[in-house]
Amino acid sequence: MDNELLKQVRERAAQWLTPAYDAATQAEVKNMLEAEDPAALVDAFYRDLEFGTGGLRGIMGAGTNRMNIYTVGMATQGLANYLHKAFPTLKQISVVVCHDCRNNSRLFAETCANIFSANDIKVYIFDDLRPTPECSFAIRYLGCQSGVNITASHNPREYNGYKAYWDDGAQVLSPHDTGIIDEVAKVKAEDIKFQGKPELIQTIGAEIDKEYIDRVCGISIDRKAVEAHKDLKIVYTPIHGCGRVIVPAALKQWGFTNVTCVPEQMVVDGNFPTVVSPNPENPEALTLAVNLAKKINADIVMASDPDADRIAISVKNDKAEWTIINGNQTCMMYLYYLITNYKKLGLLKGNEFLVKTIVTTELAKKIADVNGLEMRDVYTGFKWIAREIRLSEGKQKYIGGGEESFGFLPEDFARDKDSVSSCCLMAEIAAWALEQGMDLYQLLMQIYVQYGFSHEITVNVVRPGKSGADEIKAMMENFRAHPLKELAGLPVVLTKDFKLLQQTDAQGNVTPLDMPEPSNVLQYFNADGDKVSVRPSGTEPKIKFYMEAKGVMKTPADHGAAVAAALAKIDAMKKSLGI
Repeated sequence: MDNELLKQVRERAAQWLTPAYDAATQAEVKNMLEAEDPAALVDAFYRDLEFGTGGLRGIMGAGTNRMNIYTVGMATQGLANYLHKAFPTLKQISVVVCHDCRNNSRLFAETCANIFSANDIKVYIFDDLRPTPECSFAIRYLGCQSGVNITASHNPREYNGYKAYWDDGAQVLSPHDTGIIDEVAKVKAEDIKFQGKPELIQTIGAEIDKEYIDRVCGISIDRKAVEAHKDLKIVYTPIHGCGRVIVPAALKQWGFTNVTCVPEQMVVDGNFPTVVSPNPENPEALTLAVNLAKKINADIVMASDPDADRIAISVKNDKAEWTIINGNQTCMMYLYYLITNYKKLGLLKGNEFLVKTIVTTELAKKIADVNGLEMRDVYTGFKWIAREIRLSEGKQKYIGGGEESFGFLPEDFARDKDSVSSCCLMAEIAAWALEQGMDLYQLLMQIYVQYGFSHEITVNVVRPGKSGADEIKAMMENFRAHPLKELAGLPVVLTKDFKLLQQTDAQGNVTPLDMPEPSNVLQYFNADGDKVSVRPSGTEPKIKFYMEAKGVMKTPADHGAAVAAALAKIDAMKKSLGI
């Protein structure tokens, strides 16, 4: 272990033994300082938690690199200080505070509310857990300047997080993110104003729920299809989280009368006892829902993650086996449905646009291109999709935007991915597909036949702690120092380096990339149009490899062979990447 690092860590930890910290925190830090193995101490104190693509997120416990009332307090005090600088003439600054189902989430939310109010900021705090998109909606609906949502989304149970939002209801972007970080860096524990002003704290709940659900139901396109198939058998699970009340209520108001919830997972529990991980991207998280669907012969399974911004869908395939429709596929299905029906209804005026993240399937762009619609590519993280909506407000109409990690937003009254509206719209798509003589799986096959086939896999290389962060950094540096020449046995024809904001073609020609800021992402495209994106996660200790293999699918019967060929390509891609 680096002696200089250990010395710095011990000095930082010693500051947590002062009266500014409570006795329980001091005892936890003292135990780490006295432990024979300093690994836990180093991981807890080697850095401060930073705002990444998902805000502040980390393991709960004592330390500067942990989620606790002090790191939450410093972030909130810094945000409060920044709000006063950003809105110096506003008579009353106001914020929304929301939280998910995780352990300590209510404690952290109430801590935020007290600190904001102590800084003379009006606080609207939800009476209980609520979906992330409803937090975004409430900021806009109440005319607030900012908001905080205490959530670690789909992370493992030991994590919690802190998402900061701006006045448009979107997660904080530049220059406000760096401005807040600068203010947070100035805050010491003794500077945090923990003693709240109750007169500035207002509890909100049912009235916001009603407005939000009304707006969600207002985006329905084909009411006749819904009415014709209102008894569609839907199984839904919130995986112990925030969707438990809102999603079933929204589905009912949308018109669906046959929704069965997974009873074991309707229980709010931050330990997520029924799953290994509360991430709907993992098929295991849907096991109970699929078992229930088999029992009642359901048509569709829908799940939302703990903060109810992501959606997972499972349907029966052509062999009557339940299979997950992944985030890339759901994104394509939403876009296909929206474009098809907007065209049918004559709602396309020529000023519409769609958004996807750079790691999301290129087939989404092809669907847009073929139909003459603008598709924008943005960085990973829904705040970038929200940014495009804000930039084009009043000039162009946003139709929808999605990402491969099971997130979609089919409206603009919220500015974060929204499982509530996405669940309702997917149920409508299932009803509409039945009107066309298809189920959802057959609809997906039709999209592949019409627009081309691709198969996507994400490989996560996990490297926890300080040593892991160093290893991930070295891996990215190595890719830049030794650019890929081939991918799956085919020459690389285009390399995009979003850190340098430049792309290089097969002839060595370098041209700039038009993006709002640099990001530590590399992309490679080969002669077949296969794509690999490499990026360190902004919220978890891992480096991610997003692989997309193109193929040919002339009929639905070709699907199995197309998948097999794509998987062989992906294996070859892994060898090219050395993973």
